[in-house]
Amino acid sequence: MGVRALRVADARPRVGLDTDDRTIPHEARWIGSPAEAGAVHLDKGCYRGQETVARVHNLGKPPRHLVLLHLDGSADGRPEPGEAVTAGSRTVGRLGTVVDHYELGPIALALVKRNIAPDTALVAGPCAVAIDPDSVPSDDAVQAGRLAIERLRGR
Repeated sequence: MGVRALRVADARPRVGLDTDDRTIPHEARWIGSPAEAGAVHLDKGCYRGQETVARVHNLGKPPRHLVLLHLDGSADGRPEPGEAVTAGSRTVGRLGTVVDHYELGPIALALVKRNIAPDTALVAGPCAVAIDPDSVPSDDAVQAGRLAIERLRGR
């Protein structure tokens, strides 16, 4: 078994393979210090896209999130990285790395829309796929910026 399978099982994306040109750090779980395996530290320096990153961190939620997908191993073929993940006829995400894991079987990473429930029936290429519910990030926390706005409004 390769390092790629371990990386995918741990939901660690690779730039360009599991991301696209619209990916922001929040979607790929790259926020935080290097000790937290983060690539973007919110307390240091200036960088391109800083305003978008700060706005999502303080006020909003990312439009997509990275999830682990379990692929139907009985399908005739495997989907390719970059293929669309669909729910019915609607495109809801983008497929990343596809690998065979020694315990989990065929798995993949995908960026999917945040409002897609883990039990939604999805398809990628020739395979039915299912979101691993443990890989869905919890986004029920209230952001610091929202709390500050509520305090200013007296709520």
